[in-house]
Amino acid sequence: MLQFSPWKTTIVLLVCLLGLIYAGPNLMTADYSRDVPNFAPGKKVSLGLDLQGGSYLLLKVELDVVIEERLESITATVRQEMRKEKIGYKGLGVANGAVRLTIRKPEDVERARVLLEGIEPETLVPETVVEVDDAGNASIVLTEQAAIDARSAAVQQSIEIVRRRIDETGVREPTIQRQGEERILLQLPGVDDPERIKALLGQTAKMTFRLVDITASLANALAGRVPPGAQLLEAANPGPGEQSHYIVKRKVEVSGENLVDSQPTFQDGQPVVSFRFDTVGSKRFGRTSTENVGRPFAIVLDNKVISAPVIREPILGGTGIISGSFTVSSANDLALLLRAGALPAPLVVLEERTVGPGLGADSIEAGKFASIIGLLLVVGFMIVAYGLFGVFANIALFFNITLLVGALSALQATLTLPGIAGIVLTVGMAVDANVLIFERIREEVRLGRSPMSAIDAGYKRALTTIIDSNLTTLFAAIFLYSFGSGPIKGFAVTLAIGIVTSMFTAIMVTRLMVVLWLRRRRPNEVPI
Repeated sequence: MLQFSPWKTTIVLLVCLLGLIYAGPNLMTADYSRDVPNFAPGKKVSLGLDLQGGSYLLLKVELDVVIEERLESITATVRQEMRKEKIGYKGLGVANGAVRLTIRKPEDVERARVLLEGIEPETLVPETVVEVDDAGNASIVLTEQAAIDARSAAVQQSIEIVRRRIDETGVREPTIQRQGEERILLQLPGVDDPERIKALLGQTAKMTFRLVDITASLANALAGRVPPGAQLLEAANPGPGEQSHYIVKRKVEVSGENLVDSQPTFQDGQPVVSFRFDTVGSKRFGRTSTENVGRPFAIVLDNKVISAPVIREPILGGTGIISGSFTVSSANDLALLLRAGALPAPLVVLEERTVGPGLGADSIEAGKFASIIGLLLVVGFMIVAYGLFGVFANIALFFNITLLVGALSALQATLTLPGIAGIVLTVGMAVDANVLIFERIREEVRLGRSPMSAIDAGYKRALTTIIDSNLTTLFAAIFLYSFGSGPIKGFAVTLAIGIVTSMFTAIMVTRLMVVLWLRRRRPNEVPI
């Protein structure tokens, strides 16, 4: 145990040096680490919501909307196919979680059953169950597994879209994670304006491009008589003399999913939003504009018509302009939403909390005070109890804290208030291994062993106990991280890293100092 080869010494010194390099920037000003890449030395420890202040939001995904939209899509397909085959029906629509209709003529019932079971395999089979009775009453229901898959996919997609939107706002180190089956936890350190975040997340931003039905009567539609295959939608921000409602076709000519970019810009001195389609969207947009010159083309965002320009000529470049009553801020936000993508379902804020930066600063000061007091007590005890060897242990403790802070900085792990508690606990535990070794050395000295033999035996016989005790604590930290959430994970991270660094400093750093001292002094007794 007292043999230290040159390569081992080099590794120990190199690890300690890396700890100093990565931990050092935490003593610098904020400007120093602003432009440093995350992987490079120079990043500070990221502070969590409870230390930095910010906003906490608990969101719920309205999953019923996802199922309803899936059924509405099936309804449109059924209407189109039934008309193509000239099968009479009535009462087609979504009711009680299913698409329902009634076949008018008994002789068409069997033909309709075959048609419904064979419509668009990727749309209906195997995701749906088709039932048609002898009276011609038909229903199409999503299978239980299809509904579960659709809901799960909607939540995952919502998390990804929320992450994109938050990243676009410039928030650093947000926490975005799933909670339960239909909820999303959102923690935004440093955000002092949660209303704008809620406004961005409150919009589904589902954009579609549809043709306006110029043959339908707006007065009849407002009275509740909307033509089949059409939909009455409000105008988003109607100006003086402009329509407040539009009748648009349900068929989506081009979907917002085909958008690849959108940017705020100006046209005739007014804020507008430019957009660009991918290859598929460009072809659809070009074909639709070519076939419908002279007709109004509605741009629909979250079921509101934000613009309905008349197609003057074919648009073949795959780009366009969305104009309306925009301000610079609203044009920026709309462009952001379109770039990030549409949410598959609306989000509802269930819980909201705001932590002021003053409270976070108080927490940091309290954590610093507790850490300093704990450190001083440990340092004082080790010197009083073990003399020179206690000084070695204190030097190793310094490197232990340095390695812990350096690891948090390098990994860009978020430090929370429970994480500070983990650091305080680590300070106390860091010298535990040295205490076991030093007490074992004392026992060997009492048995009459020489200094070299006593120290060697102390390290050998205490090593198994040290590994066992630290491994059990490490397993506990891993389980806390795996099954815990939020603050518990912050505590588990610092505890786990602290255990690893304390074992390294106790077994390697302290032992290296003891070995160097033994080789240099050749003592006749152990000062312990």
